[in-house]
Amino acid sequence: MWVEMEDIDLYVTIAEIAGIFVGFAALISVTRRSEFGTSQLGQIRAVVTIGLVVVVAGLIPVTLSAYDVAGRTVWTVAAVVYLGLNWTVIALALRRPENRRLAASQARTTPVMTVFFWLLEIPIQVPLVLILFGVDPELDA
Repeated sequence: MWVEMEDIDLYVTIAEIAGIFVGFAALISVTRRSEFGTSQLGQIRAVVTIGLVVVVAGLIPVTLSAYDVAGRTVWTVAAVVYLGLNWTVIALALRRPENRRLAASQARTTPVMTVFFWLLEIPIQVPLVLILFGVDPELDA
């Protein structure tokens, strides 16, 4: 099987990104839990998890294109996977009692920041929902 030079560059980039996440994981594992507060540990988990979701979502169109899948199919699959991963991460994070307590505490102490955080989800998710509804006919090309 012949691997093109562009594919090799892509694989090297993926390996570099994966190395960053391994570094984060190693950093977290060697640091004693007692050195982190619950909120700090939750924030570190969130950064690493969201980073992984972004990497996976970013690689979906590239992977599908490598198999000659094009047009609306690529973007529909990518949108569905990203929305699914995004809401799964949010739901799983809020299942942890310490994260629920932290979210409630932050909502009470900094309500403006909490509203701002949730409003940021709109520009992230609206384009994906529009893709699912087929609003942009240029994606069919």
